[in-house]
Amino acid sequence: MRELNLYQKQMTINEIQDEIISDFELFDSWDDKYSYIIELGKTMPKLAESHKTEQNIVRGCQSLVWLHAYTQDNRLIFEGDSDAIIVKGLVSLLIKVLSGHQAQEIINSPLYFLEKIGLSQHLSMTRANGLASMVLLMQKYAKEMNK
Repeated sequence: MRELNLYQKQMTINEIQDEIISDFELFDSWDDKYSYIIELGKTMPKLAESHKTEQNIVRGCQSLVWLHAYTQDNRLIFEGDSDAIIVKGLVSLLIKVLSGHQAQEIINSPLYFLEKIGLSQHLSMTRANGLASMVLLMQKYAKEMNK
């Protein structure tokens, strides 16, 4: 479980997206970008087995994807995992952008980084659908928290 340090300046969702876009601009080829996404997945903290439940499975993904959400200090924290390493990297990117923010910020922030780094053009249709399902679920958690 990631501890949120509230004394550290919190980056906004857009600042994190801009940072990811800059990171991806460093790579010349999509092979390098895929390798980076895979590396992100490998370095993501492990999801506790107790959270790998039927309730936490993301529907609409070809691979098995689990997404666990909880609140801490009025912020939504996401944890996730997948049985596919590239998908685990995609989960890691979404968690990096959205985890640790208040529900209203998550709801109001369009995720433009996915288009800007070219993911929409370079993912298979099934992976793109799975990615969209993950985003929708994270936004659903934020809307539920915001009630």
